[in-house]
Amino acid sequence: MPVRVRSRYWSNSGAFVKILVVDVGGTNIKVLASGQRTPVKIPSGPRMTPQVMVRAVREVAKDWAYEAVSIGFPGPVRRGRPVREPWNLGKGWVKFDFKKAFGRPVRIINDAAMQALGSYAGRNMLFLGLGTGLGSAMVREGVLVPLEVAHLPYKHGLTYEEYLGEAGMNEQGHHHWRREVARVTKLFIDAFEVDYVVLGGGNSKRLRKLPPLTRLGDNALAFKGGFRLWDTPA
Repeated sequence: MPVRVRSRYWSNSGAFVKILVVDVGGTNIKVLASGQRTPVKIPSGPRMTPQVMVRAVREVAKDWAYEAVSIGFPGPVRRGRPVREPWNLGKGWVKFDFKKAFGRPVRIINDAAMQALGSYAGRNMLFLGLGTGLGSAMVREGVLVPLEVAHLPYKHGLTYEEYLGEAGMNEQGHHHWRREVARVTKLFIDAFEVDYVVLGGGNSKRLRKLPPLTRLGDNALAFKGGFRLWDTPA
């Protein structure tokens, strides 16, 4: 779903839209709404089905006013729907009717793409999420382009995710992992012709020195991306 980044979120009638943002993760589900200051965390895990998620989110947001919902999903999303069950959560996400469950319009996007959308500061940007796996997305001249580079072959028969994900970091050691992050970042800057790279995800904080043309992201920017998701009609 192409999304052009603006700065405010309006309905077709011209009224400001209040949005509930749900960032779904394997450890926690984080929730924030327009006008609220502090996100709420809901523990997740392998028993977290979409039905359980909706009930928990609606409970913590019962006193919040919102007219639309943005969901950051930990897996590939096409045409606004998950296309693969997440490996670290319960089942049932692909065919679940989120709009009916929330009783509001819902937009779903890959979680890395949502953080990329919130991290964008103009021109052409690549986002790399250094976490358990490797998330990726690009924003070109204000238009979001979801990517799935994690499972592409890199070298020695291994993928980019197997080098830059948490398992690869632990196997190589932090020194070699940081070197691979710098190499892959330069490779992607050249390949995608971007002006800068935002390095997000929990393991980005383990980088002692940032590679050229990069800056650190912040997981909180996923909420900004969720708000920005309603900048434009689907």
